[in-house]
Amino acid sequence: MSVKHALLALLSWKPSTMYQLRKDFDASTGETWPLNIGQVSTTLQRLERDGLVELEAAPAGEPEPWRLTDRGRLEVHAWWNSPVPRETPGRDELVIKLALAVTVPGVDIADLVQRQRSATLRVLHDITKARRGVDEADIAVRLVLDNHIFTTEAELRWLDDVEETLVRTKATVPVQTETKTPAMKAAARSKR
Repeated sequence: MSVKHALLALLSWKPSTMYQLRKDFDASTGETWPLNIGQVSTTLQRLERDGLVELEAAPAGEPEPWRLTDRGRLEVHAWWNSPVPRETPGRDELVIKLALAVTVPGVDIADLVQRQRSATLRVLHDITKARRGVDEADIAVRLVLDNHIFTTEAELRWLDDVEETLVRTKATVPVQTETKTPAMKAAARSKR
């Protein structure tokens, strides 16, 4: 998720202080992606450096709101009109963990999958419960929570597929033995 573009989008709606931007971001995402004030501050400083935002004058004693520059309006317009790239999937820790588990000898993959399934089911339960409590008129929060539900359900389906793949391949693939490099063999001999 791009904090940069999220803040630009919020500023395209109205000039806002740093604290108001954080509050609006949290409200629009149902507080599912915590954004701390330090992230907002750092991002605004970068956006100002890049000429995309500037501080607006405020009455004495009031915090100065940020607003988009012309360049910032062009940037957010381009963002709204560009699809989110999906060519390069992000590094998903669970995918990497399972890929390594089937590579490294001695890992109880079935247990790993079961523990993950239990954790994912708890998350699905919590998200579903939170979704039930959202007012139907709060479309932004509904969209975010629905996405979390669909993503979590997809993870559960994928874990089912992982188990099925392991069952199918267990019968046809010989058990992997640990591959020892010459250095590993020498170290093992020296311990004898």
